[in-house]
Amino acid sequence: MQESQDAEHRENENIVANKDLNLFEALIPVVALVLMLAYNVFVFGDDALSGSNQFILLLGGAVAAIVGFLNKVSYNQMIDEVSENIRSTTGALLILLMVGALAGTWLVSGIIPAMIYYGLQILNPTIFLAACVIICAIISVATGSSWTTSATVGIALIGIGEALGISLGMTAGAILSGAYFGDKLSPLSDTTNLAPAMAGGELFEHIKYMLYTTVPTISITLLVFVIIGLNIETSGSAEVGSLLESIEATFNINAWLFIVPIIVIILIVKKTPPLGALLIGTLLGGLFALIFQPGIVAGITEATSLTFESGYKGILKAITVDTSVPTDNAALNDLFSSSGMAGMLGTIWLIICAMVFGGIMDGIGALDRITKSLLNLAKSTFGLFASTVGSCLALNVTASDQYLAIVVPGKMFSKAYADRNLAPENLSRTLEDSGTVTSVLVPWNTCGAYHSGVLGVGTGEYFLYAIFNWLSPITTLLFAALHIKIKQLSSKISA
Repeated sequence: MQESQDAEHRENENIVANKDLNLFEALIPVVALVLMLAYNVFVFGDDALSGSNQFILLLGGAVAAIVGFLNKVSYNQMIDEVSENIRSTTGALLILLMVGALAGTWLVSGIIPAMIYYGLQILNPTIFLAACVIICAIISVATGSSWTTSATVGIALIGIGEALGISLGMTAGAILSGAYFGDKLSPLSDTTNLAPAMAGGELFEHIKYMLYTTVPTISITLLVFVIIGLNIETSGSAEVGSLLESIEATFNINAWLFIVPIIVIILIVKKTPPLGALLIGTLLGGLFALIFQPGIVAGITEATSLTFESGYKGILKAITVDTSVPTDNAALNDLFSSSGMAGMLGTIWLIICAMVFGGIMDGIGALDRITKSLLNLAKSTFGLFASTVGSCLALNVTASDQYLAIVVPGKMFSKAYADRNLAPENLSRTLEDSGTVTSVLVPWNTCGAYHSGVLGVGTGEYFLYAIFNWLSPITTLLFAALHIKIKQLSSKISA
């Protein structure tokens, strides 16, 4: 129950007050951080995620420390708050490592390829756009990555849509709607893990709570695409035979593989601790890999046959480091790859650096000053939700990075939500509804630039049709305005 204990610790943690610090001084590190991140992304582009953004967070922490020293805050006080912050994310960091391990064994066992295989077969020319949403949603839930979904099956679907005479903007919008549905809900997704870590909640409680706004939004999205699909003329045929043949030729695809995800889902429903459920899913994935894909496991170690040693080494490599399963179809090769636990280190690095920035901001009293000002501006619960959405959108535009659009508002608003007696799931859900999914709508955001380049479709072309992405923040604001599914910390509602 480590994650639960960490979340409780974060909820009970006091944010340091500093009466000598004014709002202008408290905002100096935030403004400095946003400006440095914006320039850093401009210089490095997508590579900013490889480490430079993390260092910029440390520089933002240094600016905050200078402000603290000028206000006679001791070094020890700041370091103590950093330590408390990092400690509070222990459960989330361990879950991230286990998620990477699970992704590795689910790849080599054929579980993820089986999801893709059966998902591709639901294609039908008359409901092609809705099928794009469903296929990309399935694959993105399975992989936890909208980027991988877009760069593999997304490219194939763009080609099919073009052959059918369907607008590229429509097809791209449907692809991204489905891809970000999965990116938002999958426990394998780094943003899905990052949001509750910043808000102080639990991963699976966060996912469960997101369903309240996500299910209506994806339902409306699907309905719109069905209507569009029934009112446009198509030509040609949706030929995915080559993809299916490549998957069949590489993996032993059968329905037995779905036993593992079903078991994991049952464990989650039965409220098994997340680390336990993920560990069991990882071990079962490894076992199924040995049973159903012995050749692939042996091939990872370049062995000619499966032995105890090659099996042990192959499964451990899939769990811990980069692993790929080559096929005879180039479009599938990037999809059938995993980085294991090592692939999660970048997100873990980001969280730790964000906790350094947040800890120092807390230690100097800046968070207390800012949150009190926000509470004064947000006179109602809706005002608080609207302020969160606005902050996420602003950071996606200015900092040009979806991770920072989750990290910075998450840390800044957590105290404000607690003061309003609102459970952390409210904040984490709002961060995802407005931070994760809207990043792809901004041309100069790393996500917008990436998907636009991969699909060969400009953000202006797919913006209107990325229905799920722009409708999500509207839905979360509507729920807040009507006070639907707004979870309280206790039965007592704050004034």
